[in-house]
Amino acid sequence: MSKQRKVNRAQWDSERIQSLRHHLGLTQRELAETLGTRQQTISEWETGMYKPRGASATLLSIIAEQAKFSYEALPSKKTPKKP
Repeated sequence: MSKQRKVNRAQWDSERIQSLRHHLGLTQRELAETLGTRQQTISEWETGMYKPRGASATLLSIIAEQAKFSYEALPSKKTPKKP
């Protein structure tokens, strides 16, 4: 029996997708071509209108892993709630 490597599927939110694209040095159109999707889809992901699902999310994870992409979320700029 051969071992299959399981890809760690990250939660792809708008900021993470845009950060990956910038890390790769790609335009929305170029990333769309890499993933086999439309530029509009990348735009919709980056604005938070939609999130990638299924094969698209898996491909993003594979591309990120190969590019040694490490996403560090910045702390939220929200002010703490007062008691």
